[in-house]
Amino acid sequence: MSATLELTPALLRGMPLPEPEGGDKEGRGRVLVVGGSLEVPGGMLLAGTAALRVGAGKLQMATCRSIAPHLALAVPEARVFGVAETPGGGIAPAAAAALRHPAGQCGAVLIGPGMLEQAEAATLAAALLEVTPGAGFVLDAAAMSGLSRLDEGRRRRHGGRVVITPHAGEMAGLLGMTKEAVEADPLATALSAASMLCAVVALKGATTWIADPDGRAWVNRHGCVGLGTSGSGDTLAGFIAGLLARGAAPAQATAWGVYMHAEAGRRLARAHGPLGFLAREIPGEIPRIMANLGSLEGEDPDRPEQ
Repeated sequence: MSATLELTPALLRGMPLPEPEGGDKEGRGRVLVVGGSLEVPGGMLLAGTAALRVGAGKLQMATCRSIAPHLALAVPEARVFGVAETPGGGIAPAAAAALRHPAGQCGAVLIGPGMLEQAEAATLAAALLEVTPGAGFVLDAAAMSGLSRLDEGRRRRHGGRVVITPHAGEMAGLLGMTKEAVEADPLATALSAASMLCAVVALKGATTWIADPDGRAWVNRHGCVGLGTSGSGDTLAGFIAGLLARGAAPAQATAWGVYMHAEAGRRLARAHGPLGFLAREIPGEIPRIMANLGSLEGEDPDRPEQ
């Protein structure tokens, strides 16, 4: 295991994001976001918008057939697929058959925003992970347990191109341990999960720990209390998926996504106060943050804290 690296602007500038090839949106990749339910349709809007805000070229979203037209109007930049839904208002696991082809055509697939039923989400995620390796996957919320349903061989076939974004309670469920045990040693827990699941792990909290299957680790202490708000995790997952679609490596996309999410929270806290800003406001901060982080020129009043 290598030393844990602190996420800072200087560190991120040393691992720059891929530059777009020309001005064509195709050169910035395609994201498919799968999720939503009748009770939480907005998670898809947050995640999809976040993917576009980090520069992904094309956005596709798949959600319950009954809410797809509404989502298409709310996010006019996206192509929206309506798929089979359960009587309870979630995506039916059988929808995986219709989604395998579009998933295979994308640079990144995000599964989980707005999905409430863990068993259904896990079954759907496990089925979509059977697609030909190549796309990067981000598994959020209820979908994360789909990865643990695969045997080691099927997890390894993705070559570490899977990212999961659990908080301490979700991590405890994935590993069969207590939340208190996760919180007692979050770094060791993240490293263990990354090795076992063959995935990049972002263990979210006031301090976020990132680990990859090769034993590398990063820590982000840059967040703020206001980021603990409904929908915030959907935006983070969208940032990571959008960066994967652009061609960033999984650990790189996760590090950039985690840091920019935290910096967006700090900027909103300065503008509005430490509590009360909304998850929907987070993505709008990202283009300027990303531009600042990509610049090595003179001081900028908008540049993130060093």
